[in-house]
Amino acid sequence: MSVSAAQAAVFYKEILKNGQVWGIRDSGGIPALLNSDGDRSMPFWSLQSRAEKVIANVPAYRAFEPVAIPIDVWRTRWIDGLERDGILVGLNWTGARAIGYDFRPAEGRARLGVVESTD
Repeated sequence: MSVSAAQAAVFYKEILKNGQVWGIRDSGGIPALLNSDGDRSMPFWSLQSRAEKVIANVPAYRAFEPVAIPIDVWRTRWIDGLERDGILVGLNWTGARAIGYDFRPAEGRARLGVVESTD
């Protein structure tokens, strides 16, 4: 299993267990950043502690605060909106530069459906 696949598996397991996804926001809202491929990506985390760790360790995110998003709202409003706007979903970004796996919203919706049906 690749690191990306392992990251995705943990992400979905944790959001289904806890019933929520975590984003970060500041006075300007939730960030949608350019990734190394030139695509915009909006980060989400599976645990509050993961989002807080990025806020604490990445200077560019110090003014942000974690925000909980119920999984049903994330699945419909957020995934659908990101798909419409052509923005990728970043999942459980980590490290000093807050990087990680990005995927198309439709892929996220499909993976969520597969994980739910196997639980």
